[in-house]
Amino acid sequence: MTNAGPARAAEFDAHRPRLIALAYRLTGGFADAEDAVQEAWLRLAGERAEVRDLGAWLSTVVGRICLDKTRSAAHRREQYVGPWLPEPVVTPMDAQDPLEVVVERDDLRMAALRVLHELPAEQRFAFVLHDGFQVPFGEIAELLDCSAATARQHASRARKALAAGTPPRTPLPRQQEVVERFMAAVHAGDVSELTRLLHPEAALFGDSGGNAHTARRPVVGADKISRFLLGLAAKYGTASLRGAFPVLVNGDLGVFVPGDPADHTGRTSARRVLVFTLDGDRIAELHDVVNPDKLTNLPPDT
Repeated sequence: MTNAGPARAAEFDAHRPRLIALAYRLTGGFADAEDAVQEAWLRLAGERAEVRDLGAWLSTVVGRICLDKTRSAAHRREQYVGPWLPEPVVTPMDAQDPLEVVVERDDLRMAALRVLHELPAEQRFAFVLHDGFQVPFGEIAELLDCSAATARQHASRARKALAAGTPPRTPLPRQQEVVERFMAAVHAGDVSELTRLLHPEAALFGDSGGNAHTARRPVVGADKISRFLLGLAAKYGTASLRGAFPVLVNGDLGVFVPGDPADHTGRTSARRVLVFTLDGDRIAELHDVVNPDKLTNLPPDT
């Protein structure tokens, strides 16, 4: 008799949100996360041996599936046009129950996920599985085909990279104040104000996958970012920002820009999600996600 009866299905469903959160952090995308969790269910349904700790078993299985996906996608990632960013988790500002994958977790912020996905897969997996989901290093070592001491070292290196590359979260009211001033400065074409609001070493990462217009290389420095953004506004017109409104993106403040249809010149501005990471009172990172393949899971009101 298999374990795929109604009771086991209900037990699996209780773990599903946590498993989606795990797979999203490991792969950076919803489709891959959902595929990994569905495959884990199929493996569980065919498992005849007794599973004593279902949560731990599923975490390990999902981790293994995601590792396989990551390795098979390595070539595609290398061929990706421009910077690659994780798929944003967008929730309305007034959401009463934000998606579980973003609640109060600093390592789920876009800046943190960017850092994680620039690390070797072994470091990312060891850190996420151990620090985020309490998988023992012995099991992680078996998954990564290394010793437990090496798995522990992988997690430590990822932890240090995150600490160095992700500033502490700025309170949301302060984020709102800075972002409102920033968007007003873009509308006004005020380079000086934009430069004041950006950290001197700020970086802008654009993700288009070659399907829309944004920076194809990271833009570093307050002045360069200011001029790049005002160049976009000049090309498409500040009217393209009409209708933009604030949203939460992986727990930090962002702005959703609906985009405009083509005007008489044939130019059109793509819809996009801008994500802001502040370092104190200034913007340290700006993520410009315009790849339409990564904007398919927006809430209905966006």
